[in-house]
Amino acid sequence: MKRLRMSFVLILCAVCLVFAYGCGQKKETSKEPKRSSQDKLKLAFITNVPADFWTIARRGCEKAIEELGNANLDFRINDGDTAGQKRIVEDLLAKKIDGFAISLVDPVNQTLLVNDAAKQTLVFTQDSDAPGSDRACYVGTDNLAAGRMAGEEIKKVLPDGGKIMVFVGKRDSQNALERFNGIKEVLKGSSIEIIDLRTDDGDRVRAKANVADTLVKYPNISCLVGLWAYNGPAILSAVEEAGKIGKVAIVCFDEEEQTLRGVKHGAIFSTVVQQPYDFGYQCMKLMAATLSGNDSAIPENKIIIVPTMVITKENVDQFRKRLNTLLGKG
Repeated sequence: MKRLRMSFVLILCAVCLVFAYGCGQKKETSKEPKRSSQDKLKLAFITNVPADFWTIARRGCEKAIEELGNANLDFRINDGDTAGQKRIVEDLLAKKIDGFAISLVDPVNQTLLVNDAAKQTLVFTQDSDAPGSDRACYVGTDNLAAGRMAGEEIKKVLPDGGKIMVFVGKRDSQNALERFNGIKEVLKGSSIEIIDLRTDDGDRVRAKANVADTLVKYPNISCLVGLWAYNGPAILSAVEEAGKIGKVAIVCFDEEEQTLRGVKHGAIFSTVVQQPYDFGYQCMKLMAATLSGNDSAIPENKIIIVPTMVITKENVDQFRKRLNTLLGKG
């Protein structure tokens, strides 16, 4: 009897030891491995066209990545067409990108692209939105409001009215549509007539040719308006070659160096600038936070507006100083 009791105790002890060992093993294997440098978040930023504007956005991305410390940046410059952006997105998805922010060339026809990508990764839009898509957030300009700002500048430079021509890369791009609508809204009922909206598909040579053709076809044109970053320099160059600086007013968008020089010297009346640095910076920070489970910074309407401002001869030097600081140029 004592022998049976002893055997039972020994068996019970053995079972307890096995159970304890098994639990210990389970606890040990359930520990999550420490994150290595190879486990960093993979974040991407995709432009719509090549432009100096995106150099500023890239610096914002790089600053955010530097501060995050747990992410890598894949910055992609698109050639200006939807097919190019589709190839970029497909390549990023194949590389298991954790999230990307894209400025869409043709939002209406690229909504399916965004929706398909959003099933596989985190998708933000920036600069040019697709409001009806499944993107997680839009970071960028209120382009309708920016168009209104440009419209007010046109009215200032043409107090007695006149004819204007508007230039842009793609008329179907959301930012182009909204800026143009904003201008038309402000000019409605005035003595200023919009002749047309000319497109160039992101081709700088064609952009300049459009302006040159306009100056020949409409010798009495009063003002030329550029909606995308490179349109300002293209307009300025064509007007200079035609010998019409001071005779034809220029109102444009963004802060390419040639545009800012034109403003400083009085050849360009004003330019409505965005803050592409913030596009890049905020997109990287917000995507990283969202991927970590914190999307509290994304508002209910999923839109984060980065303010615009008008640059004239009076404030261009101050603006350039701030811009150079952001770009690390002193």
